[in-house]
Amino acid sequence: MALSNATQFTTFNLLNPQKPTNPFPSSHVSFPSPSLTTFKPITATMSQIHSSNNLQLSTLTTLSPLDGRYREKVKDLAPIMGEYGLNYYRVIVEIKWLLKLSEISEIVEVPAFSDDAKAYLQGLIDDFSVNDVTEIKNFERITNHDVKAVEYFLKQKCQSNAEIAKVLEFFHFACTSEDINNLAHALMLKEAMNSVIFPVMDKIIKALCTMAKDNAHISMLSRTHGQPASPTTLGKEMAIFAVRLSRERKELSQVEILGKFAGAVGNYNAHLSAYPDVNWPGIAQEFVQSLGLSFNPYVAQIETHDYMAKIFHSFIQFNNILIDFDRDVWGYISLGYFKQITKAGEIGSSTMPHKVNPIDFENSEGNLGVANGGFSHLSMKLPISRWQRDLTDSTVLRNMGVNFGYSLLAYKSTLQGIGKLQVNEARLSEDLDQCWEVLAEPIQTVMRRYGVPEPYEKLKALTRGKAITKESIRDFIEGLDIPHDAKTYLLKLTPHTYVGSAVELARTVEHEVNNILN
Repeated sequence: MALSNATQFTTFNLLNPQKPTNPFPSSHVSFPSPSLTTFKPITATMSQIHSSNNLQLSTLTTLSPLDGRYREKVKDLAPIMGEYGLNYYRVIVEIKWLLKLSEISEIVEVPAFSDDAKAYLQGLIDDFSVNDVTEIKNFERITNHDVKAVEYFLKQKCQSNAEIAKVLEFFHFACTSEDINNLAHALMLKEAMNSVIFPVMDKIIKALCTMAKDNAHISMLSRTHGQPASPTTLGKEMAIFAVRLSRERKELSQVEILGKFAGAVGNYNAHLSAYPDVNWPGIAQEFVQSLGLSFNPYVAQIETHDYMAKIFHSFIQFNNILIDFDRDVWGYISLGYFKQITKAGEIGSSTMPHKVNPIDFENSEGNLGVANGGFSHLSMKLPISRWQRDLTDSTVLRNMGVNFGYSLLAYKSTLQGIGKLQVNEARLSEDLDQCWEVLAEPIQTVMRRYGVPEPYEKLKALTRGKAITKESIRDFIEGLDIPHDAKTYLLKLTPHTYVGSAVELARTVEHEVNNILN
């Protein structure tokens, strides 16, 4: 390729490599103009071959891995937190509000519905389908307004019912779009947590309790600052995570999920202009509570989202604790304390056939990080809205399901990883046998009790930076001027038995977890 009279670049053929010549043979170099280059970017060719118009939507062509590679693992969230779910809950709110209006005696224009009319409206909820969402989307193409599209969809559906057709204009009566949306989002959030997320969280906590009890007696060398420290048991270390996660699980279940229904700026302006004698704040409270939500009376156009921020912060903390667990188990696998049960046909490395990598815990850690990044933005963004409202919360809330999806994916990866773990007691025992210096702590503590001068300093001189054996420890104990019973106790101690209350703490963790959650 000619670039100038002075210089030519040598191309490098990947299929027939050869050493390129010096591209700068002279002190004067003329660089090519972009218009002279004859290289054709691979991306340009790919975009021509794989035009988006030629690719049908499938798990292989989605932009997000949640809807592609990981679809099977997060599919339970899709009907709740996707576009389908949002419109389903909007339909519920709109229909329930029309029914509520029919119960208010002052609103004579909407008389009480017959059982047949109520059944028809309930049928729109019970039989809601993807085809209904498609119809709503067709309206939205005209209106360019998603909530108004739901209103028009319901009016069209109810035209065939003579009784409901008389009151079609009372769909969405006195409502701003956010009256509908905030309740729909609250119902989505509640259903996703109760039906999908909490059960998987509970499985993790139960699995950790089982690990704690099953391994309560298995002694393990602790490490503080990465260095050998006073022994514990493997079960007790698992129990810590069970208790920590239980506390966050309880926090999440106790957050009040709030809703508002007070019109365009939170003052019932439109409501009172049409029916000034109706107690609209009381009606709104009854309506919101009838949906299983708590009522927020002090709002502008939008619900303030403070409760959402609290929920997302709690998710971040739960996920952080699980990241801590993932990393600890990763480390224990690296030390050989756990083996991983292999599965026929699986490959750990494309080049190292022996590898059995802790990929489940690594995948969990990575996806928890992605989830927490999203939850962090939601929790910081949503409570902030310019004046009586801006639209930034709307586009952000559409991503709520993404963060739940990555969390769910991570939780399942952790559970899968736990299911592959097999304790390597021989390796745990080996480390303990090589660290008799950890008995310096109980020896100097007993020496303090019986008034032996400078106990800490004497053990420091004996053990710090030195190779300590069972024999050297026993010789030191034999030379102590302490009561016979105390000396006998110390002589019986080993790194395996010096675990304090760890065994009991591990065995009783389920009781502690139940106390927290109940």
